[in-house]
Amino acid sequence: MTEQAMQDPRDAHRAEGFPAQDQTQPGTTSETRPSPDHGEESYRGSRRLTGRRALITGGDSGIGRAVAIAYAREGADVSIVHLPEEQEDADDTVRLVADAGRRGLSLAGDIRDEEFATSVVTTTIEAFGGVDIVVLNAAYQKDRESLATLETDEFQRVFRTNLDGMMFTARAAVPHLTAGSSIIVTSSVQAFNPSPGLIDYAMTKAAQVAFVKALAEQLGPEGIRVNAVAPGPIWTPLIPATGWDEERLATFGKDTPLGRAGQPAELAGAYVYLASDAASYVSGAVLPVTGGKPL
Repeated sequence: MTEQAMQDPRDAHRAEGFPAQDQTQPGTTSETRPSPDHGEESYRGSRRLTGRRALITGGDSGIGRAVAIAYAREGADVSIVHLPEEQEDADDTVRLVADAGRRGLSLAGDIRDEEFATSVVTTTIEAFGGVDIVVLNAAYQKDRESLATLETDEFQRVFRTNLDGMMFTARAAVPHLTAGSSIIVTSSVQAFNPSPGLIDYAMTKAAQVAFVKALAEQLGPEGIRVNAVAPGPIWTPLIPATGWDEERLATFGKDTPLGRAGQPAELAGAYVYLASDAASYVSGAVLPVTGGKPL
């Protein structure tokens, strides 16, 4: 048997900070420097999700793309939801799903629109014959100078994306889920340790934790599990599009015990675990992937 050397987590990925860059929301992979690692070259599946059908909101890039790649390589068909301006990223993700030998579907629209956020469920079911895994991952955040200057339209965009959109899609999906199905929400370390500059975003992430815990109790008797992943600082296109200055990007992730930001690929295993039968007794949980930051 060949022994495999252990990887030091402190230098498993880029330990340096990130260069100054500016993007507008929602941010794209092609403009993000350096490009995030979604597991394109590293993720190896072991058929843990063979035959499953997954719907991932915000699945074009970042964490959503990493999850889509992992799910496909674990044997699942994958439908991704994204904004129209993210079509190039979405096409790349669907191609990676197809390269894994699975069916991929790209659904463009804004989940703040109730009709669209609901339709993605029915469209996925029509394409795949059903849905077994729902990953509610789409999110919006911006750096805020202060509550006093936070515009109503801006915090409403955060609330409507992170909460309304999540609720619309989850509500539409639940009647179609059966025993063994799984709902996974992307919350955040911000739900537990909020940053002043992300006050409205952190509020939504805390609300998502309450949603997960309440829905897990509601759906448990039906054999449907509901969980969340709480990422720490992860390098995705959302970060340079948040509006942080050069110093903030240069130190992004440095305050974690592991001393660096995480990469989307490092979260994929958490989503695979929660969706798989290995987590058959896990529901109402919040799984931290934070580089050691406590919740």
